[in-house]
Amino acid sequence: MALKDRVPLGPKGPLGALVDPMTWRAAPYLLVSGAFGFGWFVLLAFAVPVSLALAIIWVGVPLTMATVLMWRGGAMLERRLLRAAFGITIADPYRRRPERGVGAHIRWLLGDAATWKDLGYLLMLLPLGLVEGALSVALWMATGVLLFAPVWLALDRGTAFHSDIVIDDWAGSFVAAVFGALVLVLTAYLVRGMAWLHGTLAVVLLGGGEEERLRASRARGIDAAEAERRRIERDLHDGAQQRLLSVAVDLGRAQSKFDTEPETVRTLIAQAHAGTKAAIAELRNLARGIHPAILSDRGLDAALSGLAARAPIHVDVSVELAERPPAAVESIAYFTVAEALTNMAKHSAATEATVTVIRDHRGVVVDVWDNGVGGAVMCPGGGLSGLADRAATIDGVLVLHSPVGGPTIVRAELPCEW
Repeated sequence: MALKDRVPLGPKGPLGALVDPMTWRAAPYLLVSGAFGFGWFVLLAFAVPVSLALAIIWVGVPLTMATVLMWRGGAMLERRLLRAAFGITIADPYRRRPERGVGAHIRWLLGDAATWKDLGYLLMLLPLGLVEGALSVALWMATGVLLFAPVWLALDRGTAFHSDIVIDDWAGSFVAAVFGALVLVLTAYLVRGMAWLHGTLAVVLLGGGEEERLRASRARGIDAAEAERRRIERDLHDGAQQRLLSVAVDLGRAQSKFDTEPETVRTLIAQAHAGTKAAIAELRNLARGIHPAILSDRGLDAALSGLAARAPIHVDVSVELAERPPAAVESIAYFTVAEALTNMAKHSAATEATVTVIRDHRGVVVDVWDNGVGGAVMCPGGGLSGLADRAATIDGVLVLHSPVGGPTIVRAELPCEW
């Protein structure tokens, strides 16, 4: 399972689950997940047998395709709901759609393993949702009854748990309220535990396999590398190559006029000299865009400090590496921080940020934290998705945790060997 697909565990400590906003976003989903599961079960229990039965007279073929598309659409909706409720991002794992051909589209739809995993998840949602809903209702009702026992007493209603257990005095009501506070903390942890379990099962069924994900990320990384190669070719052709061609023309003209027009020769040589310096400057700028010179010369600490110095807010940088990692790891770490700080400056309205780079058993771990408004997402074709693809080329992962209201954490885990 990719780290970005895991349910965030939230703050630690005795009250960690209680103060975690994710707990309160997960609670409503867990309360109604049983209703979602029941609705999908009834719908699929009717649509699938009917469409398959009608398929023998061809009428059911388009109906079957519509049913498959319906449950795939339901699974796509679930992925969006899980991101809002649990803070996990599960990318749609489907194969690339063929450009044309009815037969090709049918094979694409029915031959994709993700289609059938979607069906399995929607059918699993009924028993899982019923258990989650029942536990959630029981826990929240018990919490409310206990916690608001003084309120019920003030309304002259008292609190009855059993025919032999009735709280009708103030001392008992306050003891019940204290016990209710403890039950509230327990309920928050159980809600987060159910969210973790549900999210883990959802990742297994709604997400692609790890091997598929890495293969797709590598493919996108190769495409990005090819696009970068074409960009470099264009920059060389339109910039340095044209300047060097102009230098060659000026030198050729100077050579032909060397004996007859010495003043013109001096002018042409001066032009060639200026063109050569301009071409060198363009080549240097191009090389910096590929791999910053400061990163090659002085390492990751100095390069990241330079990025932090150019940020519009104060950024603390901590790099704890006993030795320099491989060049590929350094490059990915540098561009991860650069993209995260750029996004922070454009969108987050943050007032402070930290960049931390450490070495642990996973390799090099890069964390970029800011106290902005949050709400960042990985969009296909966006900068963060490009960084995730770049990290995947060395079997690394990029994690984004950015709930609405903040804070935002971008983490890159880059495996490497010194």
